[in-house]
Amino acid sequence: MKDSPHTHQSSNPRDPIDTSPCSVVGPSDTSPAQTTKLKELELQKTEVERLRQELQAQAAKLANLESQKTEVDKLKQQLQEQAAELITVKARSTVTENQVQALKRDEEVKQVAFSASLLASGSGTIGPFNTHTNLVFRNVFSNIGNVYNPNTGFFIAPVRGAYHFEFYVYDLGHPSHGSGAVLIKNGENVCAAYEHQPSGAGSSSNGATLLLEVGDVVFLRLRQNNQMHDNENHHCTFSGHLLFTM
Repeated sequence: MKDSPHTHQSSNPRDPIDTSPCSVVGPSDTSPAQTTKLKELELQKTEVERLRQELQAQAAKLANLESQKTEVDKLKQQLQEQAAELITVKARSTVTENQVQALKRDEEVKQVAFSASLLASGSGTIGPFNTHTNLVFRNVFSNIGNVYNPNTGFFIAPVRGAYHFEFYVYDLGHPSHGSGAVLIKNGENVCAAYEHQPSGAGSSSNGATLLLEVGDVVFLRLRQNNQMHDNENHHCTFSGHLLFTM
């Protein structure tokens, strides 16, 4: 048999072995400059990571602040709306209160009435005098609205309206002097009541409805050389009341 033409590698352990070193580059092959550069790159990477984290934190904080600002703006708007509503409510309340006060005043003004007799107490005769003399009715039966002054005898109108007045005069008989009084409005005569009895006693009366303006004055005046007598029976009276406002 012929030998195979292929060449066989000798398996003889005595064959020489290639022991030349490998070409792999190890750490010892890095230059100092490269090492420094790597360290710088690592530091830069760390710094970039730190900055990235800070930026994320600041972004989160900014987002939180924006959210808080939005909430504050919302609350501010609500407060402004509530303040405006409060002002409106207060204004309405003021108007309502003023209306209530006006209604109260109007209602109080509509309650006007008075009545008084001549003497505060006892009995006596007023006059005669040689001039016309204002009468003061001092014994007040009623004075609703406090519109009659028992110290001056004046009634002063608190509101424009129609008022009714009436008065009664009384005297014991006298041969020379009668008994008469005149209703006066702002110094002008309106109407009069008069009687004269030489003996015994006599009385007379009169009244009128007047349109008065605010501040108009109404009172009674004793006629010149006339006299009036009054006692515990209150014969001589002066009364008035508001019929309606105008």
